[in-house]
Amino acid sequence: MSLLRSAATVGGLTLVSRILGFVRDQFIAFTLGTGPIAEAFFVAQRFPNLFRALFAEGAFNNAFVPLYAKRVEGEGTEKARAFAQEVFSVLLAWLLVFSAAAMLAMPVLIYVIAPGFKGDGDKFQLAVDLTRICFPYLLFMSLAALQAGVLNSLNRFTAAAAAPILLNMVMIGANLVAWLFDTGNTPTTGYIFAWGIFVAGLAQLVLLTIASRRAGMPLLPRWPRLTPEVKRVISLSVPGIISGGVMQINLVVATMIATTFDGAVAYLYYADRLYQLPLGVIGVAIGVVLLPDLSRKLRAGDEAAALGSQNRALELSMFLTLPSAIALMAIPAPIIHTVFEHGAFTRTDTFAVAATVLAFASGLPAFSLSKIFQPGFYAREDTATPMRFAIISVVVNVAASLILSRFLGHVGIALATSLAAWVNAGLLAYTLSRRGMFRLDEKSRMRLPRILASALMMGGLLLGGSWLLRANYAEEAGFLAAAWGLLLLVTGGGLSYFVIAHVTGGMRLGEIKTMLKR
Repeated sequence: MSLLRSAATVGGLTLVSRILGFVRDQFIAFTLGTGPIAEAFFVAQRFPNLFRALFAEGAFNNAFVPLYAKRVEGEGTEKARAFAQEVFSVLLAWLLVFSAAAMLAMPVLIYVIAPGFKGDGDKFQLAVDLTRICFPYLLFMSLAALQAGVLNSLNRFTAAAAAPILLNMVMIGANLVAWLFDTGNTPTTGYIFAWGIFVAGLAQLVLLTIASRRAGMPLLPRWPRLTPEVKRVISLSVPGIISGGVMQINLVVATMIATTFDGAVAYLYYADRLYQLPLGVIGVAIGVVLLPDLSRKLRAGDEAAALGSQNRALELSMFLTLPSAIALMAIPAPIIHTVFEHGAFTRTDTFAVAATVLAFASGLPAFSLSKIFQPGFYAREDTATPMRFAIISVVVNVAASLILSRFLGHVGIALATSLAAWVNAGLLAYTLSRRGMFRLDEKSRMRLPRILASALMMGGLLLGGSWLLRANYAEEAGFLAAAWGLLLLVTGGGLSYFVIAHVTGGMRLGEIKTMLKR
């Protein structure tokens, strides 16, 4: 299966997951809005998600996958499975100890991650309780991520990409339970949602366990041993914990500062859900496929093929990410109005979240670029360099958040996150280029400026269209008017972009079909 076709598989399933995620978030917005219960729940799920990104996606997928892929390529599947099983056992033992300690120390941890809650005893205690329920999600998803890395290295991307669909289905079910028992905007609903996170994590682990068994790679726990191979993974994981999870670290920093502003945690959450859609479908999907692909090609000594994969991944990523970012910047209010402005979610919330979406969207291309450039280091077992850049990025994010939030409130926090993303992407690109590990080939140099021009022209059309359809988003217009207006904007914008890109030569339609089939 080709790189781009594999990315399309991952991206397509991620798209299904994100669409269901929109349905889930619509229910949450309808039930909880942006009030204290919503803020306590969002902090509760942010905490285990941070450590999941750091220990699982950030550390093990970036340190473990290249080593495992090379063993599959050079030593065969049996030795690769033995290696994976050793890592799985150590990871399980560490997670059990860490989770137990974190749950006992939860009041202290919440005080650190949500300092703004300390003035509201009820919200603070609710956040502690909900986070304790959600925290085992870290254990479930870290083990699932390790099995996903095994499957991805074997070119089996479907199960890992489909797993998040279970999360959204379970959370939609939790919303239905809350509706059935009419718990409304109360702490009881927060508890129902937290247990939904717990069940969703367990379900995803079961799915990946079954998929690994069917792939002939069952990972069974044994007594953990720190073998030289496991120590190698750990040594590579330490910097990978920071570099691979830099976006999550920045979001947690944003959450910490946001707790000092009323409603800001919820505003950032809903805005994050919107810009995570194109990031997950495009940037993360391509990055997931690119890492094992580069690892295999570098193992075979084929530098030219590795460079070609990076350039084609970059083109496809920017071809899809740039118009997504510009669309989110051009029409954030119509999107928020249509998707979230129902029930407890008000018109004031719409404008607050729309401004945050615009700020986040300005960094969307940078987030995707980082996902393209980081595998160039990880595939060469260099996790230290991205770690250094991640640290710089976090420092920039903290400093900019503290400064910009004084003038722009929660919007300044989102803008700082985007600024930090551009710093990180720029440092990664510059270093790869300086080391001779990446350069734009002739095709990319021709395509990328034309892709940008096509996206900007589409953005102008969207601005004009939203002005013509402004009556559809008046408070008295109703949901149906907003929905068909947004459908018209999205359809018209998408079609115009593909036509303009085809005419300018940014990406011809026939080329897209060829890349996906090749």
